[in-house]
Amino acid sequence: MTRRLAEVAKKVGVSEATVSRVLNGKPGVSDATRQAVLSALDVLGYERPTQLRGERARLVGLVLPELQNPIFPAFAEVIGGALAQLGLTPVLCTQTKGGVSEADYVELLLQQQVSGVVFAGGLYAQADAPHDHYRQLAERNIPVVLVNASIDDLGFPGVSCDDAVAVEQAWRHLASLGHERIGLVLGPADHVPSARKLAAVQAMGELSDDHVVRAMFSIEGGHAAASRLIDRGVTGIICASDPLALGAIRAARRKGLAVPSQVSVVGYDDSAFMNCTEPPLTTVRQPIEAMGRAAVELLNTQINGSAVTPEELLFEPELVVRGSTAQVPRS
Repeated sequence: MTRRLAEVAKKVGVSEATVSRVLNGKPGVSDATRQAVLSALDVLGYERPTQLRGERARLVGLVLPELQNPIFPAFAEVIGGALAQLGLTPVLCTQTKGGVSEADYVELLLQQQVSGVVFAGGLYAQADAPHDHYRQLAERNIPVVLVNASIDDLGFPGVSCDDAVAVEQAWRHLASLGHERIGLVLGPADHVPSARKLAAVQAMGELSDDHVVRAMFSIEGGHAAASRLIDRGVTGIICASDPLALGAIRAARRKGLAVPSQVSVVGYDDSAFMNCTEPPLTTVRQPIEAMGRAAVELLNTQINGSAVTPEELLFEPELVVRGSTAQVPRS
């Protein structure tokens, strides 16, 4: 603390006592000097005191990987609304292919002196992705909350839907309908939620290695992956997202197969309009409202200066049975 006071005082050209008054919110300092001290803190890489962090608008970054998958706008709506109720202003940051990266957004948010950051579906969920920008936030003591599973060593609190329970619910549902040849469409090998789903099914001892296919998280990715599974004889397909499941349904139809009478498909998320597809999608629902509000509560606790254990809160998913699953076709 003493070294910080000395460095800031030297940078601004004022006494350490003046810097101390600014940091503690005491009177007797001009606005110009006060702003100069705060700017010096930022330039020198020191974290502002909690009560001075993002004070002008009490900004909170909300960083999402995309908006095409309806699950992310849904999280944004819940989290943004909960932040607003606390007088915090969400700053939506959405990555685009070939555009602004997650690391770029973190740099911009730091420049805006945000009070905290919530990430949903970011690079923290990919073991092989760059993670330096998260460590930068940790070094600056910026409050951070991660939504859904992350790699182990980041040290941030998080809220997650229980991937193991989700895939077990989907698997048991298909098994109860008589399906024995069940396939999985998962994300990349380094994707932590997908790895958790795979490990849960492997622990059940009922999965054939050639019934697991990796895909990019898109309808097109689901189409390509499901085509391979169908060619390998599966009758039931469990997907790691709803867009993947929609791609699987399209793949079955392109092969002249009916869903669900010949191929059953289960999604994951229960994002918007999945009850309006044809057929309506059987999927595993993430409790978006509860998860989003818990994330904001964890963030606000940190913003208010209280310590939060860097652990993961697991939320229970719910199987929603609709029209894309049925009894296994008889030979």
